[in-house]
Amino acid sequence: MHKVLIFIIFTGLGFSSHAVAGYQQEIKTLTDRTQELAGDETGLSDTERFNEMVAIAYDYTMLSFPEFATFLGDPRGQDRWSDNSEAAFAQRNLDQKTFMVGLKTIAREKLSDDNQLNYDLLVERIQSDIDSQQFPEQLLPINQMGGVHQDIAQVLAVVQPKNIQDYNNMISRLEKTPAVINDTIAWMRKGIEAGITPPAITLRDVPQQIRNQLVDKPEQSPMLVSFKTFPASVDALQRESLKMQAVAAYSGRVAPALEKLLEFMENEYLPAARKSIAMGDLPNGKAWYAHKVKQTTTTDLSPEEIHEIGLAEVKRIRAEMDIVIKDSGFEGSFEEFLKFLRTDPQFYHTSKEDLLREYRDIAKRADPEMVKLFYKLPRTPYGIIAVPSYAEKSKTTAYYQPGSVKAGRAGFYFANTYALETRPRWEMEALTLHEAVPGHHFQLAIADELEDVPWFRKTGGHTAFIEGWGLYSESLGEEIGFYTDPYSKFGQLTYEMWRSIRLVVDTGMHQLGWSRQQAIDYFMKNAGKSEHDVIVEIDRYIVWPGQALAYKIGELKIKELRAYATAELGDKFDVRAFHDEVLGKGSLPLSVLEANIKSWVSKSKNSD
Repeated sequence: MHKVLIFIIFTGLGFSSHAVAGYQQEIKTLTDRTQELAGDETGLSDTERFNEMVAIAYDYTMLSFPEFATFLGDPRGQDRWSDNSEAAFAQRNLDQKTFMVGLKTIAREKLSDDNQLNYDLLVERIQSDIDSQQFPEQLLPINQMGGVHQDIAQVLAVVQPKNIQDYNNMISRLEKTPAVINDTIAWMRKGIEAGITPPAITLRDVPQQIRNQLVDKPEQSPMLVSFKTFPASVDALQRESLKMQAVAAYSGRVAPALEKLLEFMENEYLPAARKSIAMGDLPNGKAWYAHKVKQTTTTDLSPEEIHEIGLAEVKRIRAEMDIVIKDSGFEGSFEEFLKFLRTDPQFYHTSKEDLLREYRDIAKRADPEMVKLFYKLPRTPYGIIAVPSYAEKSKTTAYYQPGSVKAGRAGFYFANTYALETRPRWEMEALTLHEAVPGHHFQLAIADELEDVPWFRKTGGHTAFIEGWGLYSESLGEEIGFYTDPYSKFGQLTYEMWRSIRLVVDTGMHQLGWSRQQAIDYFMKNAGKSEHDVIVEIDRYIVWPGQALAYKIGELKIKELRAYATAELGDKFDVRAFHDEVLGKGSLPLSVLEANIKSWVSKSKNSD
C-alpha cells in the first residue's frame, strides 16, 4: 500500500476554520475533566479513570478533527474543517501533554491484562506525538503527494449524504474552504522564513494539481460529486436548490481560494523552495530523520543499520531473480530482461478499462482463497476504482482507502490508470494481493470490526505493522495459486526488491548524502519498474522521509515470527490461526506484536 488513510489521535496537519465557541467549549470541558481525573479527589478506581480517559480521547479527536469523524462515521463537526490556525495548533500540543500527565497518574499494574495493552498503546502513541512536537512538521503542509489541494475533494468524496442536513453540511464545508487555504499559506510562509520547505524538484506538478481542481463548470468538480445524484430521502424539489448552493459555494468561495493558492505556489513558494533533497539538510534535520525512522519502523534500528539490511536484501532477491530469468528461457543479461519487461507490448494494456478489469479479475480470483489463510473473514466489502484524474500523475501505482462499518462505507483499492505504458501486467497480482486481499483490505477491515477494544485500536497508526502486513501478503501468493508464470513471479520479486531498495535509497538520500539521481539510478539498475514509476517513487521518499522503510522492516518481522511459530509448534502450527493472531489485536508496534505471538505460541504448545 502506498498511502492508506490512517489518522493518529491528537495529531495531524488538518484543515482550519473560524473559531466556533460551541465545540471549543466542549473541547475545554474535556481537557478540564482530564485534569480532574489526574487528581486524587474523583473517588474512581484506576480502571474507571482509564476507561473515562479513553472516552475523552475519542470525543476530543472527533471534535478536533471532523475529517477523521467523517471517515469513522461520527456525526460531529461535519459542517466544518479542523482548526489548524497557529493558536489552535499550539493548544492541541498543550492538550497532548495534559492528557499524558493524566495517563501517568494511573497505576498500570491495577488494570486488567487487556487494559494494560490498551494503556501501553495509548501512551506509546501520545508520547510519540509529543516527541514529534520538537520537529516543525506543520511548516510542510503541501507536497505532490497530498495537501489541502487534494484533501478537500478526497474528504468530500468519502461523505455518503443521506439527507438534507448532510448536504447542508457539505455546502458549509465548501463555504469555509478559504480559511483552510489561508492557514495553509500562512504555515508555508513560515516555512520559507525558517528554511523548511519541500525540495523544489518534488513540487513541479503541484501547480497543475491545483489547476485540476479549477474547472470551468462547477458541476464537474470532484468536490461536488455528491450533488450529481441524490438519495430518495431528499425531495426532488430541494435537489436543485442544494445543487445551486453547492455551485455558488464553489464559484464564490472555493475557486477564488484555489486561485490564490495557485498564485502563491507559483510566484512565491516554488521560487523559495530549497534545492537540496535530504531531511538531514533541514534545521535539526538529522535528529528529525532519526525520529521519523523510529516512528515509522517502531524499532530502535539506526538509519545505517537499515541501509545495510537493505543492501543484503537486494543481493538476496537479485539471486532469486536470476533463477526466474533462467527458468523463463530468456536468453540475455539481467538488464536486457528488464528492458524486455519494460517495453514489450504484451505486458501493457491499451485502455484504462481493460487495466481496471484485470485488477478486478485478480481480486475476484483471490477472494475465495482467503479461507485457506484465515478463520476470521471481514464482512466489509471492497471495490477497485481508478485514482482520481486530478492527482494521478504524481500518485504512486496504487493505494487503499479503508472502509467503515459505522459509516456504511466499503473499502476501495485505487489503481493508477495514468500512463498505461508504465503499468505492466506482470506487477498486477502482487499489487492486488498487497492492497486488497489478503493485504490491506483484510487487515484494516478486521481491525475496524474488532469488538470490545478501544476505538484507537481499530484505526491503525503503526506503519511498520500495516505496511509490513501488506508486503507479507504479497509473499502469500504462491500459497493460494498465484505467480504461476515466470513474469508474475518476477513481478512479485520486483515488488519485494522495490521495498528492499527503499531501505537503501531512503537512508541513502536522507542520511548518507546520496543525490536524487543516484537514488534513481540505483533503483533502475535493480528493479524492473518503469522510469516514470521510479521517479514518482523517489520523489515520494524525498517528501515522506522514513515512511518507505516500514514495509520491509515490518515484513521481515512477520516472516521471522512465522518461522519461529512454525519451528516451535511443529505439527500444531496452523497458518490460519497464526494470521488471525497477527491481525486480531489491530495495529501494533513490532515489539508488542512479537511479544504477543510468542505468548500465543506458548499457550498453543500447552493446549490439547
